[in-house]
Amino acid sequence: MNPLANPYSPGAGAPPRELVGRDPILQQAEVLLHRVKQGRPEKSLLLTGLRGVGKTVLLNEIARRAVPIGYQTAEIEATESRSLAESIAPALRKLLFTLDRLEGAGNAVRRGMAVLKSFLDGFRVEVGEVTVGLDIDPEKGSADSGDLEADLPELIVAVAQAAASRGQAVAVLIDEVQYFNSTELSSLIMAMHKVQQRQLPLVLIGAGLPILPGLAGESKSYAERLFGFPDIGALNQAEAAAALRGPAESEGVGFEDRALEEVFRVTNGYPYFVQEWGYQAWNTAECEPISVAVIKASTHTAIERLDQNFFRVRFDRCTNGEKNVLRIMAELGPGPHRIGDVADKKGVKVTSLGPVRAKLIRKGMIYSPGHGELGFTVPLFDDFMRRAIPDCP
Repeated sequence: MNPLANPYSPGAGAPPRELVGRDPILQQAEVLLHRVKQGRPEKSLLLTGLRGVGKTVLLNEIARRAVPIGYQTAEIEATESRSLAESIAPALRKLLFTLDRLEGAGNAVRRGMAVLKSFLDGFRVEVGEVTVGLDIDPEKGSADSGDLEADLPELIVAVAQAAASRGQAVAVLIDEVQYFNSTELSSLIMAMHKVQQRQLPLVLIGAGLPILPGLAGESKSYAERLFGFPDIGALNQAEAAAALRGPAESEGVGFEDRALEEVFRVTNGYPYFVQEWGYQAWNTAECEPISVAVIKASTHTAIERLDQNFFRVRFDRCTNGEKNVLRIMAELGPGPHRIGDVADKKGVKVTSLGPVRAKLIRKGMIYSPGHGELGFTVPLFDDFMRRAIPDCP
């Protein structure tokens, strides 16, 4: 097939041609957006799921759908190396400047900028060029204490009030929420509590690993009353087939049923992998329909590319000791696994795994799906570990 016409997009956050199996989540998000815009209370959303299930794609799609409804968006990606203050300030600055350009923007917008300036001064953090253009005096006594749990709610409320004064609403969209520490997550939850109490037009839609509901609950016991936690999982067989068949048919190409079944078997329906196999099968096929033989011929290339990119970039962030623990987990299977079984396999006490476990969780390599359990955050990672380290330590 012509590679220039390849309709599949196996990339980080790259939108697929067919976004299948996610209608319930998108409908839930649209209800949230419309209700809050109308001044009605509704829970914000924190999407949870393993890597490669399409959480970032969903955030981007929700942001796209929010704009025609009358939303201004602040889109943020959390990282291990940046604080919440450093991450959120540039996005809120851009949003406030957009509001300021609207016809008739008034005191509430200027006050939002003043409170943002206070917030920046209070934390004395270096946030690049975020202060450029904020040639406005800070509002002393507002969001300038240096206490994030006190200051962030004040800032978020001021931004929401600025939007409301212009007949707008705000959607704050944050990817990789699990990277925020407990104080930062608590501050976000407190901010949303203030927003909801005052019925202001601002929603928070975040995404993170499956540990997110537990982290939120530990930060604030009332988090479950403020947020819904939709679980984003793998596609079922029919959905995976639709994700492959639809884009191909738009280019005049078909799939054999057995080929679709084979892709589902080797990918377990995880969207990123479905896109990767579709991409490689398209480039391998010489004619249509795409056959099961083409899928099997494409599998080596697909796995090799995943090993070099999707898996390897995570593997290389780990120390040798961390890799050994991951390899032992892989020896036990895809998981989740009892931490006691991992310790027994390694020949150590459970307590000695504590520091490595904490580091791997912090790096987003593993998570705890239940008390005393460990699981990989990346689907099929156990297979990769067995390829990367053939002999179990």
